[in-house]
Amino acid sequence: MRIGITYPQNELGGDPQALHRFAVTAEELGYDHLLLYDHVVGAVAGIERQRPAPARAYHEKDPFHDPLVAFGYLAAITQRIELVTGILILPQRQTVLVAKQAADVALLSGGRLRLGVGVGYNPVEYHALGAEWTTRGRRLDEQIPHLRRLWTGEPVTFDGEFDQIDHAAVYPPPPRPIPIWLGGSSEAAFRRAARLGDGFVFGYGMREEALLAWSRVRELLAEEGRSHTDFRALFNLLPDAPGTWAAQTIEALPRLRDAGATDVALTSARNGLRTLDEHLTFIADLKQRADVALG
Repeated sequence: MRIGITYPQNELGGDPQALHRFAVTAEELGYDHLLLYDHVVGAVAGIERQRPAPARAYHEKDPFHDPLVAFGYLAAITQRIELVTGILILPQRQTVLVAKQAADVALLSGGRLRLGVGVGYNPVEYHALGAEWTTRGRRLDEQIPHLRRLWTGEPVTFDGEFDQIDHAAVYPPPPRPIPIWLGGSSEAAFRRAARLGDGFVFGYGMREEALLAWSRVRELLAEEGRSHTDFRALFNLLPDAPGTWAAQTIEALPRLRDAGATDVALTSARNGLRTLDEHLTFIADLKQRADVALG
C-alpha cells in the first residue's frame, strides 16, 4: 500500500515557499504521492444568489493552487513523488485544454501525474466558468474516453454532445497513458469508475462508509468484467476529531491494507498546526509511525 500526503492548502495560505518546502520534504520523507485539491473560485457565503452555493462550499478567501499549474512547478523540483489531483472538477473545464495541460505535466514530471476527476458539488463555480451544471455527469462520461484518445498524440476527429475536434492532435503526448481516477460518493460515481476509471479516490476519511463504498465499486467492477486487482483504491484520510487523528490514522492503516486499499493519503490539515515547520514535523512523525504500523 502506497502512503501519500495531502497538501494542507487552507492552513498554508497560498504561500509559494510553503508549497515548495512541503513537496520537497514529503519526497525526502519517502511519501509516494502528493495530493492537491481543486477549486477555481470560492463562493461568498450568506448572500442571496441565482445559484445558491452548497453549505459545504469553500468560501472566497480559502486558498487553492491550480493543481495542474502547481504540478508543472513541482515537476521541476521533485524527482520521484507522484502528483495526484484529488479531484479535478473536469466537466467545468475544456476537455482539449485539460488534455494539453495534463500531457505537459506528465511529460515534464516523467510520467508521475495521476489525474483524479469528478463532477464537483458547487454550481456557483460552474457558472463562473461558463459551464453547464445540469449536464455535468453526461459530460464527464464523454470527457474521459476523449482524453484518452487525445493523449495518443495522433490526429483525432470527434463530434460528441459536448466536445468536437476536426482532424487535430494534442502533441507532444504524455510519455505513457495517464491514469484517470474517479472521485465522489454517489452510485453514479461508482458506476462511472467501474466503466471508465483506473482507480477511485474515496474521500470519507476513516469512516466505515469508505469501506462500504470500496465494496460497492468492487461489485460494479465485477459486473463490468473487470478485476479489482488492476484498479487502484486511494483512501483520503481526513480527520474527524483533531488532536487524536494521528493515532486513529495509524490504527486504520493495516485495516485498509487488508481491505485492498492500494493507496492512502495522510494529512496534517485540521490538526491545529499554525506554521509550516509544525506541519513538516507532523508529517515526518506521521510517516515514521505509518511505516512501523505497516511493517
